[in-house]
Amino acid sequence: MRRCLPPFVAVLAVAACVGTMPRLAAQSGGTAAVAIDPLHKPLDTLLNLYVRDGLVYYGAVKHDRATLDRYIASLGAITAGTYAGWSRNQQIAFWLNAYNAFVLQTVINHYPIRARASNYPANSIRQIPGVFDRIPHRAAGRTVTLDQIEQQILPAFHDARLYFALGRGAIGSGRLHSEAYASARLEEQLKGVRDECLSRSACAQIDEVGNQVSVSPIFSWDRAGFIAGYADEAAPLYASRSPIERAVLAFVRPELLTTERDFLTKNSFRVVYQKFDWRLNDMSGRH
Repeated sequence: MRRCLPPFVAVLAVAACVGTMPRLAAQSGGTAAVAIDPLHKPLDTLLNLYVRDGLVYYGAVKHDRATLDRYIASLGAITAGTYAGWSRNQQIAFWLNAYNAFVLQTVINHYPIRARASNYPANSIRQIPGVFDRIPHRAAGRTVTLDQIEQQILPAFHDARLYFALGRGAIGSGRLHSEAYASARLEEQLKGVRDECLSRSACAQIDEVGNQVSVSPIFSWDRAGFIAGYADEAAPLYASRSPIERAVLAFVRPELLTTERDFLTKNSFRVVYQKFDWRLNDMSGRH
């Protein structure tokens, strides 16, 4: 059983690890540190320090929150004109990093989270009133909520992989990485997001015994983006299935094992949505 450290001890312990642990985000050759956009370097440092395998040392982040607060203030200082002059990849990286930073700040503003609603786990980010639809954030000359970033801003980029790049502060979301998104490496990072998603049962799981494919509800929440991006890529044998089912099957197919592809070729299975795991992705609270 692993014991949790007090916040100030956790900060020291994690910081000490940085000197001895390889940078998780740069395992492909160490390019992440030099390719990161200057604006996002503070977030990149914070994620590398306090995020491991998608879990966050929230207690340590709260104790060392000055870096996060300054970074978020810098997002609010970006003007709409400056943002408009950026490349597509710069804009995407900006909003993915902003979303994930806003989630971190919102969680530590209420950490430890107090249970209010019985229909969510006691430590869930959903216990924070208005966390996705009402709490305002400033970025690129505008005031936005987390839902507005996901539902109004990201769809304009026509890349459904972005929805699995959002941390959401939950175990069931796409895995929060130990690095910030960078415009120069964005395609590589998003390919990693898709590949990693398909390696996790929380994203997609084939149950041959139960004759079903269970998938993350994220596919349903952002169905328009997945349909537009992947439905037409599905194999012709799935033509009678719904557009979202075709999109899901096309999205997951590249990473399937041969036996799994053989199972899907029978085309007699059901596609069902899993229950989203809203437990907080909190390393500090794991024993």
